[in-house]
Amino acid sequence: MNDRDEYLLGLYFKRDERAVTETQRDYGRFCLDLALRILGRDNLPDAEECVNDAYLKLWRTIPPRRPKPLRAYLAAVLRNIAIDRYRRNRRRAENRELEEAILELSSAIWVPDSAEEELKYLLSDFLRKLPEEERILFMERYWYGHAVSDLARYYDLTPNAVTKRLGRTREKLRNYLNERGYGYETTNR
Repeated sequence: MNDRDEYLLGLYFKRDERAVTETQRDYGRFCLDLALRILGRDNLPDAEECVNDAYLKLWRTIPPRRPKPLRAYLAAVLRNIAIDRYRRNRRRAENRELEEAILELSSAIWVPDSAEEELKYLLSDFLRKLPEEERILFMERYWYGHAVSDLARYYDLTPNAVTKRLGRTREKLRNYLNERGYGYETTNR
């Protein structure tokens, strides 16, 4: 361990607030670069917040810990915080995609609560009658909530092609339900 790290650890053990300032001065750029590599270069606010959280964690864990080398310990702490943030951001994005998918699908379906069982049957019947590729794409989007961009990449299509195919399938569903007395055109909503 170098003399500078010993000095920083001494500040932490004395509970001297300069410890964080000095750590930031010595390792700030290193920490920000590491956080940006994990979170993505376009995510500066989250990266900065992760770095600050890492400094706080150092403050809370030193003492009793006396990590050697300090840089490696700081990197491990920061990496864990940034990975947690990355996962949380990813879940939020997936939830937004699912909410968006539900809104898209709700444009094709509106059925009174009393007809829930019949709707389940009709939806199953509709899906069985679709060509396999169309059914899979529909289910991936509206059952599993996958993003249009992810589906486009996976099925080697453009996002626009995926959006158009899904739109046509929703229109088929809307017509199918209307023919059976369900949907927006046949209900007094």
